[in-house]
Amino acid sequence: MNREELLDKVESRSQPWDIIIIGGGATGVGAAIEAASRGYHTLLLERSDFGNGTSSRSTKLIHGGVRYLKQGNISLVLEALKERGILYRNAPHLVHNLPFVVPSYDWWEGPFYGIGLKLYDILAGREGFSTSKILSKEETIKRIPTIENKGLRGGVIYYDGQFDDARLVINMVHTAADQGAVLLNYFQVTDFIKHHSYIIGVIAKDCETGKEYEIKSKVVINATGVFSDAICQLDDPQAPRMISPSQGVHMVLDKTFLPGDSAIMIPQTDDGRVLFAIPWHDRVILGTTDTPVSEISLEPRAFPEEIDFLFTHAAKYLTKDPTPGDILSIFAGLRPLVSNPDIHNTAALSRDHTIHISGSGLLSIMGGKWTTYRKMAEDIIEQAAIVAQLEPKPSISEELNIHGYHKNAAIFGDLEIYGSDAIPLEQLLKEKRKYNELLHPQFKIRVGEVVWAVRYEMARKVEDFLARRTRALLLHARASIEMAPEVATIISNELGKGRSWRKKQVEEYENLAKGYLLH
Repeated sequence: MNREELLDKVESRSQPWDIIIIGGGATGVGAAIEAASRGYHTLLLERSDFGNGTSSRSTKLIHGGVRYLKQGNISLVLEALKERGILYRNAPHLVHNLPFVVPSYDWWEGPFYGIGLKLYDILAGREGFSTSKILSKEETIKRIPTIENKGLRGGVIYYDGQFDDARLVINMVHTAADQGAVLLNYFQVTDFIKHHSYIIGVIAKDCETGKEYEIKSKVVINATGVFSDAICQLDDPQAPRMISPSQGVHMVLDKTFLPGDSAIMIPQTDDGRVLFAIPWHDRVILGTTDTPVSEISLEPRAFPEEIDFLFTHAAKYLTKDPTPGDILSIFAGLRPLVSNPDIHNTAALSRDHTIHISGSGLLSIMGGKWTTYRKMAEDIIEQAAIVAQLEPKPSISEELNIHGYHKNAAIFGDLEIYGSDAIPLEQLLKEKRKYNELLHPQFKIRVGEVVWAVRYEMARKVEDFLARRTRALLLHARASIEMAPEVATIISNELGKGRSWRKKQVEEYENLAKGYLLH
């Protein structure tokens, strides 16, 4: 998967594309897989890097959503549980079964949550991972040694899915490309081409060269998440705002705060959200908050009150209370919730997705959640095919393995997240002794992985590698800053960049990563 080769396909194409997709997050890339696998000529354009926004800043769960049971949104839970099972089958190298413990401190909590989670099991049906059950106090402490045991009566255990979000996006990009789609990062749509007020293509700029392109298409899809309103207003400046963004913040802690392989789920926090403490990549993720925001940014930052909220709740449920000095990284993501004038609390807004078609034919898909990306993609491509009068073709994505598919990827050890790509990557690491050296003692990331990311995963910047091709930025922000100069040197050698490029890349990355630290 090479950016220059994919760009050549854009420049050499004389016919209009069947479908152009704006946005390279989970929804957009999922739509590219759906469209290309049906045989439609598909182009996806992403102004930044794939998965740079919300799609790489999730709670790392592929789940039905226990909280939606409480809201009574059974249809969303059913859909999400079905999609959880599909993704577990199609990407077993990245999606795993994870046990969750709900601690109970009042006499009614064990039976109450036990009944709710039995319903969760029933809704999952054959897609279920394992059955939930009530735990004694001793069993709960054995599962969660650091749980606050003062007043603890027991708990309930249930099972859900965990994944690496940014890695899955990259594998999905590869899947779409394998199906014939063309996907370009750092390629920004700046305007629409219209004929008799109807969209027939886009004007886009290659952010690396500044070159502008006029690209024709039978239909255009807006899959830009929290930035959907901006694209709608590019089409129609009078278009009403439809997104009510909500911010979710996560802290990353050392594994000692939650030893073992079980997560903690707190069903009800002060702001009405579910709180998780989750083992992930030998660290612990604590989150999340739900804070309405008015400003949409590609790099949202945690508010002081959100940080205080997480510290307070961590102290409530963990015997080892985290301090600011314990935070390895803190990251924020924006949820693209579809607004509802009757609801003022974003925690209560639905995660169902919505498709909107403008008067000029722009299709926008908004809302939704990571777990249901494939169903969202299926729905939007069905609509796009109708609008563009494309030949109807059935969806095959339910049975389509994601690139890297391997049922027993754990045999690859530190390279497990690469799935079947671990085999050629291992060969690359053997090409030069240098390639097998570690980039930093805090990580098991090797020099050759940078080379691999540039050559085969379209990494173009230091941030692409440290934030998304690997998860160094989220796992230990300060250590990732120390890695930046060497990563910049390797990327510059691969891309033929000079010293000034390297210097600028390191400075940009340091400024970015400092925002993930508590000062």
